[in-house]
Amino acid sequence: MSDRILSCSAALAEALHEEMSRDETIFILGEDLTAHAGIFGQFKGLPENFPGRIIDTPISETAILGVGLGSALTGMRPFVDLHFSDFVTCCMDELANQTAKIRYMFGGQVNIPMVIWCPDGGGLRAAAQHSQSLEAWFIHTPGLKVVVPSEPADVKGLIKSAIRDDDPVMVFQHKKLFARQGAVPENDFTIPLGRAAIKLEGKDVTLLSYGSGFYLCEEAVKGLGHLNIDAEVVDLRTLKPLDMDTVARSIKKTHRAVIVHEACLTGGFGAELTARIQDELFDYLDAPVKRVAAKDVPIPFSPPLEDYVLPKVSDVVEAARAVTYR
Repeated sequence: MSDRILSCSAALAEALHEEMSRDETIFILGEDLTAHAGIFGQFKGLPENFPGRIIDTPISETAILGVGLGSALTGMRPFVDLHFSDFVTCCMDELANQTAKIRYMFGGQVNIPMVIWCPDGGGLRAAAQHSQSLEAWFIHTPGLKVVVPSEPADVKGLIKSAIRDDDPVMVFQHKKLFARQGAVPENDFTIPLGRAAIKLEGKDVTLLSYGSGFYLCEEAVKGLGHLNIDAEVVDLRTLKPLDMDTVARSIKKTHRAVIVHEACLTGGFGAELTARIQDELFDYLDAPVKRVAAKDVPIPFSPPLEDYVLPKVSDVVEAARAVTYR
């Protein structure tokens, strides 16, 4: 398989095109899909190639997710576009009370093969109601799988696996990463859910991240190198199920960990991962686990305030310095 350079947006469109060509039960529903190919261009070419399977809906997340759930129960494989992750608040009953629980409540007699796609994250000056990172809510909801890709290849491979999965999968894709480019394999390339990747090797400290946090860690490695700190970067990619084997393998080598995410600190996924590391890997740690995250406030509209609230590369560098005592 040869690799091409694609954006995250193009990688998503390619994955959907391949899957919809393979399986006629897959369809996409959401707002503003056909006229603009999605607000990030992520559905480019799909309305023309799959007429009738790209469905524009009214502005009602309750209806969108309800249709997705009902169609999944009857044998379809819906890809539900929620436009922005913030709007999950409008359909929480359908998502957390119905979609997540029906397979269990029916004794495993039904599957819910549905992808709920949620662009998230800040940094675009979109203010408090369009800039949140809400993945921790759904980690805490049994019955849902949670995927957060970073690089274009991960977008393609994880989206394809999510579509083929028989359980509901939430995919959080950071809005600032749609234009980010990288090498993407051709043809039927998939990444199994629940498999992290060590993206950069190191020996002094493990930087654990996902989504936009991966790029903060990637940049931090350069600054840490000037301080003679050799950092390893683990991209978790899937938060539920979580690949603790890869996390453990890295921490057993470095003996130190820093967890980086854009969601606010309190109750974020970093807290859960810290608890797992402390419980399962305590004997391998030479320092407390550090977390780097956004401050516990709504995301401001003011550019200087938003920049202050969101985590920065310098925060990652400082946390790594603290755990390595440099």
